[in-house]
Amino acid sequence: MRYIAYLIFLFYCLSCNSKKEVPISIAAGVPLSLAEKRAQSLENVVYNLQFDIPNTIEAPLIAHQKLTFDFKGNHNLYLDFKEASDHLKKLIVNGSEIKIIHRNEHIEIPFEQLNKGKNQIEIDFLAGELSLNRNEEYLYTLLVPDRARTLFPCFDQPNIKAVYNLNISAPETWVVLCAAPEINQVKSNGFIAHQFGSSDKMSTYLFSFVAGKFKSENKQMENFPMRMLYRETDEEKINYSLDTIFQLHNKAKKFLETYTNYPFPFQKLDFAAIPGFQYGGMEHVGAIQYRESSLFLDESATENRKLSRAKLIAHETSHMWFGDLVTMNWFNDVWMKEVFANFMADKIVNPAFPSINHELAFMVGHYPSAYGEDRTKGTNPIRQNLDNLNNAGSLYGSIIYNKAPIMMRQLEAVLGKDKFRQGIQEYIATYKNSNADWNSLIQILDEKSAVDLLAWSKVWVNRSGRPIFKDSISYDNNGNISSFELYQKAEDNSENIWPQTFKISLVYPDDIQTVTVDISNKSTHLNEIIGKPKPITIIYNSDGMGYGVFPIDLSSLETTRRLKDEVSRGSLYINAYENALNGNISPSELLKFYENRLYLEENELLVNLLSGYLRSIFWKYLSPEEQLLKQPLLTDRIWFQLESNIKPNKKKTLFTIFRSLAYTGKSRELLYDIWSKNVAIADLKLNKDDYTEMAMDLALYNHPEKEDILKTAKAAIDNPDKLKRFIFLLPSISSDVNIKSKFINSLQHEKNRSKESWTATALNYINHPLYEKYALKHLRSSLDLLDEIQKTGDIFFPKRWLSSTIGHHTSPEAYQIALDYLESNPELNPSLKSKLWQAADDLRRVQLMRKKVDKSLN
Repeated sequence: MRYIAYLIFLFYCLSCNSKKEVPISIAAGVPLSLAEKRAQSLENVVYNLQFDIPNTIEAPLIAHQKLTFDFKGNHNLYLDFKEASDHLKKLIVNGSEIKIIHRNEHIEIPFEQLNKGKNQIEIDFLAGELSLNRNEEYLYTLLVPDRARTLFPCFDQPNIKAVYNLNISAPETWVVLCAAPEINQVKSNGFIAHQFGSSDKMSTYLFSFVAGKFKSENKQMENFPMRMLYRETDEEKINYSLDTIFQLHNKAKKFLETYTNYPFPFQKLDFAAIPGFQYGGMEHVGAIQYRESSLFLDESATENRKLSRAKLIAHETSHMWFGDLVTMNWFNDVWMKEVFANFMADKIVNPAFPSINHELAFMVGHYPSAYGEDRTKGTNPIRQNLDNLNNAGSLYGSIIYNKAPIMMRQLEAVLGKDKFRQGIQEYIATYKNSNADWNSLIQILDEKSAVDLLAWSKVWVNRSGRPIFKDSISYDNNGNISSFELYQKAEDNSENIWPQTFKISLVYPDDIQTVTVDISNKSTHLNEIIGKPKPITIIYNSDGMGYGVFPIDLSSLETTRRLKDEVSRGSLYINAYENALNGNISPSELLKFYENRLYLEENELLVNLLSGYLRSIFWKYLSPEEQLLKQPLLTDRIWFQLESNIKPNKKKTLFTIFRSLAYTGKSRELLYDIWSKNVAIADLKLNKDDYTEMAMDLALYNHPEKEDILKTAKAAIDNPDKLKRFIFLLPSISSDVNIKSKFINSLQHEKNRSKESWTATALNYINHPLYEKYALKHLRSSLDLLDEIQKTGDIFFPKRWLSSTIGHHTSPEAYQIALDYLESNPELNPSLKSKLWQAADDLRRVQLMRKKVDKSLN
């Protein structure tokens, strides 16, 4: 019996030993479960990276990596690498070469090859191209949110911070910029080996380098050195902008050091201006990247353009503390770094622009964009769930960038500015060089407030949508207010209630009386108003602090000129637009109101706001017949204003509107006269780029001389990067539908849409309302590419792709194409479905409005 038992045991052991280990299946991307396990298992990660940049764009980048780390797990280890397996050439683990196991975008390191404690992995590989952004004369990496793994093998998650030691070999005419200072150069055979020191600790998405033929500018800013790379060739822009760019960075740095009570956290603050860069900027440690056109302005720039540049620089500099020093634990809290960067940027620009009404700037800079997504069927909470990092790009949008700062301002109002700032300083001190989530911050702030901030944040942060406010007012026999109740209801018919504070203004013939509303339930009684005489009208949210859609009537529009306060006027303009989209004001009525106010308004921010709304209503909410009827009247009046004695900045904004509407008749000839310099408008400052854009518009509007216009415009471009952009865009404004269709079809291939900002501009031309009937036949194919766009494009590209295609359409046919696409793609990524509904919101609302009109006529 014992012998039989022994044989059974022996057979069992042999069977076990003969079985191959069943590999663990790790999903593609960076699943949350994998990230959590690695975060618990790894410490002291150091990447030693070597990239050899060849002198031809066709040749690959040969790379080598030595990765060291402490390991305390009891499982196989997985490195992320989203490239073909043949890019991996050699793998050495702790001195022994092992077989490369690469599947589902992961390199598997068997547990048996790992040590408890210190480990070293060496990999020879070809660098991935997806995020390398290669051009003939320069390249740059852009690795947010999960794209470090497309460049080199790594632990691509924000809560495994690491030190980087980088060596780059590049052509000798190129300069190189990265997170750490350069410590040595060695020339050899037409190349320079650039050796950099050890970087500060950072997450993988913040690793970067820029290399190429750039001009370099170095400045000492109060004993703090800064360096800038750029390719701009316009001497007027260079001379006008360089000093200001450095000064704005320095002012932002000083403000943040004081506000956070923490010194600049990294070894250096350098930056590069890159032509055609995908975003406004990206906060790479020690080497911020910017879109070149956002930084380089000239004397023709409006105050609003200058303010936008200052905020962009303040935003990216703020990230050095909020995002880079203290990083979100997982990308579901990516909004935290963005809300702080935007929130701080608004504070920083105040001293730099003392003539600007900053309360107004905050309102017009955030509310329209926040509402633009929050009103749609595709809205989302500020904080979203994320199961895999490969979906992180879909989290970005106006809810993060614009609604979140509105929420944060309300939170600051609840706490008070001093306690809020104390909480932020404690947050920075507690989590410096580490990671934190929203709960980490809200717990710190909650201890400083009598309000239950955890409950408060549930609706503001974890719920989507906005409230619709209604009022109920009664008057006594003397015409005085006897009761005043204000209600709020969620626009999506949920039970959500937004606790918030804002003001309302009662407008009288010779007086305006303002009261504060503090609403934390479904309704509130405004007892302090009882007994007051009946006003001419009531302006809700007159201080711009509230969030939602407020009551409005035509009488409030008629009394706008009584409102001396710019914030009150701006709030009214915004609220009027939201009410029009909800069907409470007709588009024609609102267009007339905005046009009249446009000519009367003196504040540049409000002129810019009105002009944007006017264009939107004209092109999206008027029928083609209404457009043709109103276009001559509108352009004639705007031209009259251009010839009058108004401020240059307002004149520049009005000219931009004129350009966007001058698609036919006399206005088109006047635009041609301006472009050809046969007519000059006093105090209208135009630069080279303005003339290039005018030429493109004239071609879009099918001017009889379009071929000569484009030929002349092309010959006038002396910047090689801008010339390449111009040539790229030409097919999108061609009169030959075959050329245009061939170009559209070419975008099926990833390489042809690698310049994402150029691609979006081209699609804007192709899908312009003037060509909607032609563009309809390509609309479904553009939607069919959506999933591919998300996989291969950068974080903002799916929404830009949609906004530049279906976002321009208003026809029933286009709406049906959108519905058919959704019906035939039931498994579409929910975030992409949301982006589609966001981009198609105007299209959906136009159909609802037309049905309402048709019903009333019948």
